[in-house]
Amino acid sequence: MNPTADEAPVPGLDPVAARRWVRLRRDSSPWLHEEVARRMMERLQWFRDPPASWLHWEPVLGGIEAHRQLAERLPQAQAHVWLEDRGAVERLGLEPARRGWARLPWMRQGKGLALADPGTTVAMLWANMALHQVAYPQTLLRQWHRQVETGGFLMFSCLGPDSLAELRAVYAREGWPAPAHSFTDMHDWGDMLVHGGFAEPVMDMERITLTYSSAAAMLEELRGLGRNLNTDRTPGLRSRGWRQRLEQAIERHGARADDGRLRLSFEITYGHAFKAQPRPAKGDSQTVSVDDMRAMLRSRKP
Repeated sequence: MNPTADEAPVPGLDPVAARRWVRLRRDSSPWLHEEVARRMMERLQWFRDPPASWLHWEPVLGGIEAHRQLAERLPQAQAHVWLEDRGAVERLGLEPARRGWARLPWMRQGKGLALADPGTTVAMLWANMALHQVAYPQTLLRQWHRQVETGGFLMFSCLGPDSLAELRAVYAREGWPAPAHSFTDMHDWGDMLVHGGFAEPVMDMERITLTYSSAAAMLEELRGLGRNLNTDRTPGLRSRGWRQRLEQAIERHGARADDGRLRLSFEITYGHAFKAQPRPAKGDSQTVSVDDMRAMLRSRKP
């Protein structure tokens, strides 16, 4: 995915670190991502017709269990996956598309599974908890637009700007750089979807609050959700002493639930949009026969 010359990276997000995170080897999916995918799956009921084909963008990061559930829900649909970490192809048991259809161990339903490439087009592109860690989202949205068939749709979820507010407050109190870059507001995602060629974007959000028995448990979960991609983060590797200071700061100043457990909230943004028929360019002419015009007028009569 090569950004255009006129697209700058998301302010405060390190493109190199973001690329490394996407390509990081992983064999399991974060619990939070699986839960968000389950909630996003409930929104499929809004669509009248099930898609005949679909592409799961980064399925290990987006949710292995979610992929299995989607495959069960769409048993007749052709399934594809997009993987930046090509090493996951062998680890997960997926053969390259040129060798024919194969199955992942965690995919038991559906017509089969293939490794997608930029030329793959589908009726539904499913991208769970990915966009907030992409340095050039407009470039990616344009790629997704090319990969969605006309009449098809995109479904995605990502973190919103109020995520990690409690942890950000601890860092601010200690005078440290923010623990993450600033996440994009859902209204801006709607604007970018339209700019990327999609139509009728629908956005909504909710907050999920998790609690933890200790700062160590919180940081362990966060490690599976992402990395600090903030360009202002402290350079270099951190010591064990830094980890201890961080845990102590969270224990002292972190927000707590009524039962005393540490609290951390996530704003989840959900969105979907369609790929509509291309509109004629301004100045283009269209020819309609008299018979067709009469038929259209008759169809509009009450």
